[in-house]
Amino acid sequence: MPTIAITNDLESPLAQAAEYKIGLAVGKEYSVAATKTYTAQLTALALLALSLKGTPIRLDPLELIPDALEQALTSEPQTKEAAGVLAEADHTIFIGRGFNYSTAWEIALKCKELANIQAEAYSSADFLHGPIAIVDQDFPVSLISMGETFREELNSLGATLRARGARLITLGDAKLVGHSAAQDTFIPVPASLPEWLSPIAAIIPGQLLAYHLTIARGFDPDQPRALRKITLTK
Repeated sequence: MPTIAITNDLESPLAQAAEYKIGLAVGKEYSVAATKTYTAQLTALALLALSLKGTPIRLDPLELIPDALEQALTSEPQTKEAAGVLAEADHTIFIGRGFNYSTAWEIALKCKELANIQAEAYSSADFLHGPIAIVDQDFPVSLISMGETFREELNSLGATLRARGARLITLGDAKLVGHSAAQDTFIPVPASLPEWLSPIAAIIPGQLLAYHLTIARGFDPDQPRALRKITLTK
């Protein structure tokens, strides 16, 4: 079977063991809980996907990414507000669907690694089949809503969660139908990318949310409690 290493270090043991190598070339990753390497991995996979379609490779969609990331950074005030909602919770849920199912997992991971909060990720379909039972008054739930494919489903889920008294944080390119200032916090993500590329922009506010949540809970994002830059495995 062909093996491909997607790595920021082309001299690493992983790169040496693989048949093919895709170098990220983003420079040193200073964050212990890796951030820019994740974003670069998504972009490398997008380029790989375009390459599988044959030639000529049209890079037009990828050329939109730098401006989208710069715009995504402007959501920091909203991520700080959302961090205040999450700061007092011991447990929270992140829900995504389609391409942004992975976004829910990555944000939940960063919140666990840095803010030491029990954060779980679900698809909107799976969450309705049992786990929704844990949602009660003021329970914080974050929804990642990008593009039109699952918009109706996420709008419906948002209404259900509001009816159960949940505090909703929506990270997306539009507010959910029924957005309520009393229950909802909205973190904007630029809508300039095609839906299949939207996770590259959506993760930026997610990382900012994890950063501000860590500070709000009294921890140091540069010194995670139980995380090291290199983890040795056997």
